[in-house]
Amino acid sequence: MHPGQHAPGGWQGQPQMHDTRVMPPTAPGSYADRIRADQLVPAKRTPPARGWRRALFRASFGLINLGPSPDEIRQAELEARIRGGLRGHYKIGVMGKGGVGKTTVSASIGSVFAELRQDDRVVAIDADTAFGKLGSRVDPKAMGSYWELAADQHLETFADIRSRVGNNAAGLFVLAGEGSPARRRVLDPAIYREATARLDKYFTISIVDCSSTMDTPVTQEVLRDLDALVVVSSPWVDGAAAAGQTLDWLAARNLHSLLQRTVVVLNDSDGHADKRTRGILAQQFAGQGQKVVEVPFDGHLRPGGVIERTAEMAPATRRKFLEIAAALAEHFPTSDDRERGRDRF
Repeated sequence: MHPGQHAPGGWQGQPQMHDTRVMPPTAPGSYADRIRADQLVPAKRTPPARGWRRALFRASFGLINLGPSPDEIRQAELEARIRGGLRGHYKIGVMGKGGVGKTTVSASIGSVFAELRQDDRVVAIDADTAFGKLGSRVDPKAMGSYWELAADQHLETFADIRSRVGNNAAGLFVLAGEGSPARRRVLDPAIYREATARLDKYFTISIVDCSSTMDTPVTQEVLRDLDALVVVSSPWVDGAAAAGQTLDWLAARNLHSLLQRTVVVLNDSDGHADKRTRGILAQQFAGQGQKVVEVPFDGHLRPGGVIERTAEMAPATRRKFLEIAAALAEHFPTSDDRERGRDRF
């Protein structure tokens, strides 16, 4: 072999070296666990549910799929928040002076929760001592009352409770108030407390339609147990002033935690709201740190009518009630602590 000529196998007069480096151990887990289908298979885009995007999708036999519109995505986000996790049960009070649509708002919010949280049970409770009309907005045939519910000593299953409450097509149950002047019985705090304690065992979410008078003993009993509050106002100066007085009344009694979980609803119940006035009022309430939602006039929510399903509302109206429910759902408790952040009253 001539000098400089390499021997076969890399031999150059020195022994051939072998790679003795230690390879790092493989990550724990099986090979199957490392196969991620979501990284290999492209995600299918959700088809649009409405509008021109859906028309284009159908006209192209599914070949052109632009996906949901920003409006659909926003609605899906609201519905996801409403369906969020909830431990224990959750009580929402609804307050407002007479004529602002307080009972309509109560029934509508309750129906939204009932439709979107079908694994839970949602009940609307009429705590308006001035001949409340909540029962007529949810189920005019509801026969039960506070007194029968509190007196029944044999309520052992939901079927027993079911015979004492009404319900609408959305799945919202209702405990009606005393609507007949012929057998007028005055609701007192003890009866309210006993009846609602029984409902709490079977219902996850309660919507309490309160009296328009803040100082009644029943309203003060309701406030002791609320997790969130809705204050309903008309989109006019006089209605907003009354709503402002309600908020001031709560603040004067140191119910600051409840105020942080309060939504102000500017409800255009007659369709005559002035856009400029409504906008100014919304800014003024929001400037105090309140969440404000403007609900437009909707003939489907006419006074005296039964609220069956939220799909019967105008789309813009339903969207606003989704916003209200989603704002309330932001404060759902993650633990079943009945003293969670409640103010002492």
